[in-house]
Amino acid sequence: MVARRATDIKPFIVKSAEFITSAVKPSQYPLPDFPEIAFAGRSNVGKSSLINVVVNRRRLVKTSRTPGRTQLINFFLINGLLSFVDLPGYGYAKVPAAVKKKWGPMIETYLSSRKSLKGVILIMDIRRSPGEEELNFIDWLAREGLTCLLVLTKIDKLSKTRQNKQRTMIAGAVDRNREDLLLFSAKTNKGKTDIWQAIEEIALEDTHA
Repeated sequence: MVARRATDIKPFIVKSAEFITSAVKPSQYPLPDFPEIAFAGRSNVGKSSLINVVVNRRRLVKTSRTPGRTQLINFFLINGLLSFVDLPGYGYAKVPAAVKKKWGPMIETYLSSRKSLKGVILIMDIRRSPGEEELNFIDWLAREGLTCLLVLTKIDKLSKTRQNKQRTMIAGAVDRNREDLLLFSAKTNKGKTDIWQAIEEIALEDTHA
């Protein structure tokens, strides 16, 4: 297959966005024909809503008020050029303990073995302090040599002053520059352009070894 440039993605003209398959193990993954961007985050941070807004679709990814509904690794193809991968949420998901126990190895296997994976977008609720799960996840991605983009959601829930304060606090907790933490609101679409620009940059990077 001829490699395509990230600029061919044309982020602001999403002509097609389709569900490809769900998987729990490598044998079920689709062929690695396209650069992949994975989306991760604690349950109920607005991950599904963010993906839907970014691809201009209302229901590409199913949203739910019940945390933990995403229990598989879900693959989507955008414009026939780029794959989005929705990973199960973690944290206080209301699912059986046995199911939760399987998520760690399932996600770790995907992230550490998928050669077409370009990077991970880690989504956090701007109103919350990063927990041990987020800090460990960020450290693990760094050890794996995977690019990790941090996005703070639900900014419409806070005033501008409070947004700035929380952004600075979270940046310090994860040891990043505050400007590196992108702000996003599914309600107003604020931050959508910044996220797409970051996705293009990540898609141009070499995959991890």
